[in-house]
Amino acid sequence: MKDILIKGGEIVDSGKILKKDILISGERIKKVDYEISVNQNYKLVDAKNKLLIPGLIDDQVHFREPGLTHKGDFLSESKAAVAGGITSFIEMPNTKPQTTTKLALDKKYDLAKRSSWANFSFMFGGTNDNFTEIKSIDKNKIAGFKLFLGSSTGNMLVDDEEVLEKIFRSTNLPISVHCEDEDLIKSNIKQFKLKYGNEIPIKFHPLIRSRESCIKSTKKAIRIAKKTGAKLHVFHLSTEEETNFFSNELPLKDKKITSEVCVHHLWFDDSNYDKLGSKIKWNPAIKSEKDRDALWDALNDDRIDIIASDHAPHTLVEKNQSYLKSPSGGPMVQHNLLALIECYKKGKIKLEKIVEKACHNPAILFKIKDRGRIKEKFFADIVMIDLNSFTNVNPDNILYKCGWSPFEGFNFSSKIISTWINGQCAYSNGSFLEKPTAKPLEFML
Repeated sequence: MKDILIKGGEIVDSGKILKKDILISGERIKKVDYEISVNQNYKLVDAKNKLLIPGLIDDQVHFREPGLTHKGDFLSESKAAVAGGITSFIEMPNTKPQTTTKLALDKKYDLAKRSSWANFSFMFGGTNDNFTEIKSIDKNKIAGFKLFLGSSTGNMLVDDEEVLEKIFRSTNLPISVHCEDEDLIKSNIKQFKLKYGNEIPIKFHPLIRSRESCIKSTKKAIRIAKKTGAKLHVFHLSTEEETNFFSNELPLKDKKITSEVCVHHLWFDDSNYDKLGSKIKWNPAIKSEKDRDALWDALNDDRIDIIASDHAPHTLVEKNQSYLKSPSGGPMVQHNLLALIECYKKGKIKLEKIVEKACHNPAILFKIKDRGRIKEKFFADIVMIDLNSFTNVNPDNILYKCGWSPFEGFNFSSKIISTWINGQCAYSNGSFLEKPTAKPLEFML
């Protein structure tokens, strides 16, 4: 195979935007420099007037395989991710069976190796009774552990504080947590059912999955992490109050307690429930405009460390049920980057900060080897973007298996042109090319 020379693009990396060329040899970046000379043995790619960024690393997705493949699977959702500029993902354990045993983890790796278009890893799930499995798992095979402190599918709610402390003390890997207090949520549901029966209006979702439930649970997780010395990563912050629990005083590599925000919490607010209804029903709930603004502030001043998708597809039939039956979650990976660029154009965030939070920082926090940068000797995971084109989201170009998006009908004022994964151009100008050799992520332990 010929080396690939991507020439004339503006590279966003390490807090800078520089016009440089990229030479790819095999799976990796061979050279990044000004004006690399064209050679007849190179395959030339013209990136003039285009933006080049590292492939995004999404630290929280639910691709639904195994067991829930009517919603999505590794093939469909990874292709949507690649079209959206995501080249690596970390998938969550609440599938069927849950990824709470070594056997289930091994089977999930086998499935992803066969069908995923993007590089992959998994989190291992904790329960109230699988501590033996947690202790025996090979740390080189997982990105970390995932605990639900609010309700989830199956038996993945971990509400025994003694068990939490044991898990927190047992590992030096990141422990990622979903923080909502289950008792408060149950009490809120009971109160709203007294008034509305089973037909609770969707607009009350942020009052049921309340800010108080998030704050209480996040405080608890942080308290236990400080007590045990664990590495804690709090997923999908949704309230202003929670942002104040995190610090920007240390570089990310030295932080023990970190946090993440999802694009839907940065884009939508509670005024959107009237129009979009259950399509924006997530846990934690989308809350007020004031909360959304506070999340932006915390992201930009580095109290929040990572941007992710929490991609969680459900069918429209499932989502269109009544409030209590409608599942929480929505498909996001195809449009996360486009939404962030739209926010950049509105002055909410710099391009350099998007790359830091969605590319560099996931690699730093989870110690992912040789990814998240456009850097010599790193894997060639690269995204080319046209900031002067547009993308209309419509049923004809939505790639999720569930077939819908909360962004449907929106015109983004940019376009993802191409995505390279491990040196192969997997996606270009709306078409998928040769399936790349996607790899399990490796970690520097």
